Amino acid sequence: MALLHLGTVLVAASSVLMTPSHGDLTPKPRLERSPAARYTAQQIEHYLSAQDIPYIRPGYRIILNSFTIPDDRKPLAEVTFLDDLDQPLDRLGKVTPGACSASFIFAWYDAANRDYVSYTTRTQTSPITGVAAVQASADSNGTWTEVRLGTYQYKFRTALPAGYDQTKTHTVGIYGSRNVSAIIGKQYYSNVLYDFRPDGAAVTETWNAFATATCNACHDPLGLHGGSRREVKLCVLCHNATQSLDPDTGNSVEMRLMVHKIHNGPALANGYTIIGNQQAVHDYTHVTYPQDVRNCTTCHKADSPEGHIWFTNPSRVACGSCHDSIDWVSGDGHIAGPQANDDDCASCHQPEGEFEFDLSIKGAHTIPTKSAQLQGLKMEILNVTNTAPGQKPIVTFKLNNADGSIVAPSSLNRMRFQVGGPTTEYTTYFREDGLTATASGDAWVYNFTTNAIPEDATGSWTMSADAYRNVMLSPGPATAVREAVMNPIYTFAVTDAAPVARRTVVDLTKCNKCHEKLGAHGPQRFKIEECNICHSPSLTEDGESFHMKWMVHRLHTGEELTRPYVGFEEVLYPGDRRNCLACHVGTTYQLPLPDGVLPTSTPNDFVPEWQPTAAACLSCHDSIDAAAHAYTNIAPFGEACVSCHGNNADFSVDKVHAR
Repeated sequence: MALLHLGTVLVAASSVLMTPSHGDLTPKPRLERSPAARYTAQQIEHYLSAQDIPYIRPGYRIILNSFTIPDDRKPLAEVTFLDDLDQPLDRLGKVTPGACSASFIFAWYDAANRDYVSYTTRTQTSPITGVAAVQASADSNGTWTEVRLGTYQYKFRTALPAGYDQTKTHTVGIYGSRNVSAIIGKQYYSNVLYDFRPDGAAVTETWNAFATATCNACHDPLGLHGGSRREVKLCVLCHNATQSLDPDTGNSVEMRLMVHKIHNGPALANGYTIIGNQQAVHDYTHVTYPQDVRNCTTCHKADSPEGHIWFTNPSRVACGSCHDSIDWVSGDGHIAGPQANDDDCASCHQPEGEFEFDLSIKGAHTIPTKSAQLQGLKMEILNVTNTAPGQKPIVTFKLNNADGSIVAPSSLNRMRFQVGGPTTEYTTYFREDGLTATASGDAWVYNFTTNAIPEDATGSWTMSADAYRNVMLSPGPATAVREAVMNPIYTFAVTDAAPVARRTVVDLTKCNKCHEKLGAHGPQRFKIEECNICHSPSLTEDGESFHMKWMVHRLHTGEELTRPYVGFEEVLYPGDRRNCLACHVGTTYQLPLPDGVLPTSTPNDFVPEWQPTAAACLSCHDSIDAAAHAYTNIAPFGEACVSCHGNNADFSVDKVHAR
């Protein structure tokens, strides 16, 4: 018997034994820590008692101990099921609560085509078309043998083909769930991935186009097929080029095609629909990607081992998944005509050309507002004076290009100042164009001529600005590109002894995890601090509230609302809305709300005005039952919400949103 090592890989003439190294798996003594100390306030387990934990045994983790390919070529896997404290779990859920499932995918990696071919397959016949397709799948109907509590051997039903290539990278993928829904309303999931070569040599060829963590910046977390598939590489094992036909529609669910199409839904010429498990129809035509789809590096990160593939590996499938009006056979929609294969793609579509917007891949994906031809417009408010009640403000500001050169306001297409207050909760705002500002050294000064601080104004106020110029790029699109400043924000005192900025509720960097660069109305408004000035509690249009908290909650709830929010009926939020910290900072989502927060005008809702706490909650929980509950706990002089939903209360915001 020859002995080679990969972690520990034993290679014999008749079998392959792969033993990943996972450290000491000996069951460990239980840690004496309370659930509150072990779990965060956003997890259901945080609220279990110290007595509940030993019974429920939260968590699920699958450990692959060994993987053997014996003489019959039906793989044999040994796995261990553990809870959060690394204690063994009973697969059948009799000794420990919650049955534990595990399904196995086994595939080899075709490095030349950067694709997998799965040994574990199924034949799916469409009841609509009668077409049968061999699809990559999982092996889950094999034989289980208990080694000891928590550790089991699984014998595959699938036999590998005779003469399978042992020099190729092979990947074992495992997905499983543990169901304790009846106890705490939750399922746990675990995924395992392991690469090895059956001949015992070192693995040198692997798939690593992008990481699951990249997807989870929006998806929080990625979880497909009921939630059990949570690792991108696990998806790729099945969603490959040769085993991914949907026989009902004739569409492919190959990973690169499917993901591009799903994220480019409304822009597709032909739409994208697939029919899945139990003939469930999935129409992705209305899925809207929350940023410019040309931002390829949002998913294909430069620091990923294969982050370069989007611009170094053009193909008809990858490119045609977004540019789906092209007919590769006839050549319609493609300036170079028909393409029978991918051999010539890279000859025209090189990684990067000499100019932006050319036929190179980076050039063709240039986003106009990120063009290197733009000079980088910047604005900073230096000072605001004459700010007492009744006075007309005087603002001093800088306006420059990125290289420091001074820009004249009169050269812009717009420069409009926004003023709002008070910062405790905005009730009043006004705007005034500042294109006629006069020079003052290397700065500019604008005296408000029309609008004054109201006579009854108090506290502190905020000034911001929208400023942009329209630029014709050459080369570039046929229409002008709006080059806008990142809105400057300046807080000034009206009656306060010193300026007091508005409270920070959400973090723009969190918004931009999905939106890349949040921009509205043009775009020209990029900062939440400016959004708040206009989107005040009293802002309505056609009876609908556009108060910031009401609007943002409702548009992100989208199609899950019981009553649609105008214009946003089909929005699909890719995360879990119970995770308030996806947007909020600190404890700003908790109750009670700060003093001075005002009611929200809601003319079209069940009542014309909701008190501050009710408005925050009912913007997501919009059913008539939720509204009735809130209404019965509101008096003309205040709300009773904090009694039950305050921080540390029995039904605190954290607790009812815990996952």
